[in-house]
Amino acid sequence: MRTIKVRPWPVVKSVQRAIRILEVLGRQEHLTLAALSRKLIAPKTTVFEILATLESERLVHRDDELGTYSLGIKLLELGQMAQCGLELCKLVLPFLQRLNRELDETVHLTVLDQDEVLYIDCIESSKRLRTYSVIGVHAPLHCTAVGKALLAALPPGCRDAIVRRIPLPRFTNSTITDRGQLMNELERIAQRGYAIDNVEHEEGVRCVGAAVINLAGDVVASISVSGPTQRISMQSMDTLAAALLATTRDISQRLGAVTPLHQRSRQSDALLVK
Repeated sequence: MRTIKVRPWPVVKSVQRAIRILEVLGRQEHLTLAALSRKLIAPKTTVFEILATLESERLVHRDDELGTYSLGIKLLELGQMAQCGLELCKLVLPFLQRLNRELDETVHLTVLDQDEVLYIDCIESSKRLRTYSVIGVHAPLHCTAVGKALLAALPPGCRDAIVRRIPLPRFTNSTITDRGQLMNELERIAQRGYAIDNVEHEEGVRCVGAAVINLAGDVVASISVSGPTQRISMQSMDTLAAALLATTRDISQRLGAVTPLHQRSRQSDALLVK
């Protein structure tokens, strides 16, 4: 979880122009370089360089015979991803609201994105002293409750590969920076069903997180409850975790899952023993 205050960022002109190109092509496809240059009131060389970059990323398609440009297939893929994210937020929102009302602490909805946690929804506590996050902000996997919950819910091979390649920077004195120690922590999380961030990412903040799974048993998101250490003690974690697990269980069932993730892990262990 990040508690970053919003501040203005410098505008990157080339990115702005790339967005304008996509917007223009969205309104009128099959435009030549000259036509795009005129519409954007920009030099042809500049527009060509941006188009070449967009084409390399499949965001723009160039018809070599006609010398015209149109939107690329990658935009369809991104649009489908965005649609899935919006649908997930819509489905999960009533459960987040219920959890927030029950505990009156800040709750977050996150997904795995490029080896990081991405915050896609947040409902803040009504209390004066509270945690908050910016939707759209990324956070590390190894020291956040939502991140560790996501990792622990992944298939072992995928989990191990991510743990091997991600950096493990230290944020506080409690941050896990040893890969072996992190793997042991993830095994414990998989067994009990929830993860704890005990002042591992930010000073003065504790958090408990759990994963959401779908019909196929794949992890699709994680949810957390967080608050200041002045109010959330380690002794209170069991109470918070119980409410959180009830919420992730209900959401997972809405997505078609039959058995909660941590119970699946225990069942697998029992089969191995037999």
